[in-house]
Amino acid sequence: MKNNLAVVFLVMIGFLTVSVPLSAHHGNASYGHAKQLTVKGAVTEWVWLNPHTFLKVDVKDDKGNVVHWLVEWSAPSSLINFGINRQTFKPGDEVTVVMITPDNGAAVGRLQRVQLADGSWLRG
Repeated sequence: MKNNLAVVFLVMIGFLTVSVPLSAHHGNASYGHAKQLTVKGAVTEWVWLNPHTFLKVDVKDDKGNVVHWLVEWSAPSSLINFGINRQTFKPGDEVTVVMITPDNGAAVGRLQRVQLADGSWLRG
């Protein structure tokens, strides 16, 4: 009987140890106060991977310097439901990206929506 209780206890501890990091993965804590930013630039790469996709965009700042933005988006399985696929973006495509950014000023963000050159908006 004592052995059974010990096994059950160890299994419960194991599940708790694994479940805490898994639940923390999908938070937006790294984006702090969720400052929204809109940038316009040229796509350099569209990374179609699980568990998240990434849109890389070069944007000129106020001084004319090119800033390389890395913008995280949803999983491919979610984006497909919105008609977005691995061919949606190509290098050189002009886009306007609306994203939330971290408090530290890094050139990264979490994509909220993106406008294509034809004026259409994509959300996912």
